[in-house]
Formats: sequence, C-alpha cells, structure tokens
Amino acid sequence: MRIESLASVSVVVSDAALASRLYRDTLGVVFEGGEGDYVFTEKLPGVKHFGLWPLAEAATACFGSAEWPSGRPQPQASIEFEVGSRNEVDTAEKELEQAGYSLLHPTKEEPWGQTIVRLISNDGLIVGVCFTPWFHQDP
Repeated sequence: MRIESLASVSVVVSDAALASRLYRDTLGVVFEGGEGDYVFTEKLPGVKHFGLWPLAEAATACFGSAEWPSGRPQPQASIEFEVGSRNEVDTAEKELEQAGYSLLHPTKEEPWGQTIVRLISNDGLIVGVCFTPWFHQDP
C-alpha cells in the first residue's frame, strides 16, 4: 500500500447546529455542499501536517501538565486552522471568546515556533487557530 495523500477529515458531531456555529459561523469555514445535516467543503487547501499526538503531550501543551483535567472532555483528535499571521491568531482568540467559547489556553508561541490558540469542541475535538511560520515560506 502506498498512501498518496490525506483524502478527508470529517468531525463526527452529536449536534450539527452546535458544530456549525463553531466551524461555519465562528471560524468562517465555507461549506459548499451537503446532504441532510452533513455539510462539506472541497475548497479548503490541504493538510500540511499529520501526526499522532499522545494525550499527555496534548495536556502539557494545553494546560502545562501531563494529566488531562477530569472536568474536561478527553479529546479524540486535534484539528488546526492556519491563518496568515501571528496577529490573526490574536484576532481569532478575541473572536472565539466573543462568540462564547472557553479557550483551553490563550494565544501562545509553542517551543517549536508555532503560534496557536486552542479550544475543545462539544464533541471532544481540540480545535486550534494557528500561524506556522514555515508553512508560509517559499520552497
């Protein structure tokens, strides 16, 4: 088997309207198709990173401790939306808070140089808005 690309990511949601509020209304993802409550886009540029993130490392990145807090849903995956600058991450943080989302942490720069703000969705997905400098460099 030879994998050529990551073909699809779909968040499995328990409440389609609540999920649409986050992804469409707050983050601004434009969905051009769908059937029933399932919506999709095939116009969002591709995945630049795929990884297997241990829960202890996710907890450390979000809370500064290797233990995921018992009062928070345990995440099943992480999805990050890239923006064009570090300042846009700051703007996203404000927009997410104004929309009523509880952030896992405020905007911060990770040790590897990525700037990110994260929340956890109602369905247990870590959602980040980030600026990754090397994704914006010409090859």
